[in-house]
Amino acid sequence: MIERVIRDVREFSRKNGLYEKRILVLFSGGKDSSLALYLLKEAGLDVSALTFFHRWSWRETLNWAMGFTKKLGIEHYLVDVTDGLLREATGRKGPICINCKKVMLWNAKWFALNNGFEVLAKGDNANDKIIGALLDQCKGDIRLCDIPKIGIPFFRPLIRYTAEEVEKLAEEAGIRPYRMYEHARRRQWREGCPLQYIDREEVVTEELMDLAFRVNYEVSKIARARKVRVSVRVPSFEVMCWDCDGETLGEVRRVVSRFGGKEGEASARKAEE
Repeated sequence: MIERVIRDVREFSRKNGLYEKRILVLFSGGKDSSLALYLLKEAGLDVSALTFFHRWSWRETLNWAMGFTKKLGIEHYLVDVTDGLLREATGRKGPICINCKKVMLWNAKWFALNNGFEVLAKGDNANDKIIGALLDQCKGDIRLCDIPKIGIPFFRPLIRYTAEEVEKLAEEAGIRPYRMYEHARRRQWREGCPLQYIDREEVVTEELMDLAFRVNYEVSKIARARKVRVSVRVPSFEVMCWDCDGETLGEVRRVVSRFGGKEGEASARKAEE
């Protein structure tokens, strides 16, 4: 299957003149963006990677991402967006991801334009399509969007593949990103950043951002050891866990209590999303 997808990327790229352009992949180190980077490299395109991080980013996943691009022989740029994220997010209500994506999108645009890149690429799959989202307003083939508001085309080589198909392709390609064993927002692996666990409608502060990182970093150690998925919302200290038993939940509650949370009942959510 992976060879067929690579051939499709080659054919699409030839038809759309992408072999004559420098492409910059927005690379988080997750499975989708890793697979997109791998496919473009294997297809022979002139591709580089751009990773945004901030002081609350998981260092383990960043280290894995750097090792992955080194193995592929791809130029990899790292940009710290801590200051911009603080300006955009603090004082506003969650979820913080909306503000973070805005910071990253505009930083990506200007980084690309200032460094000679002509196309941005993302690892969006078919399950990521949101009605009304900027990248779903493109005309024609949604794999390549020329959006005037952004000023630079977006290439999404995985947009016609479901999350399940992406999982199979990544497995075939031997792509196994480092996992923090977050609960995430979907049953499929969808990790990334502890700031997503600030309670919805909570006014974001720097102190809350620090708390979200510290609590979730500690519970991730338990999750990795027990091979379950755990995250904690703050400041409510709601515990979310896939497949936790009573012993695991008890250990998580004890960690939560150290940060000011109550050792009350924690919910083990089931896969319904």
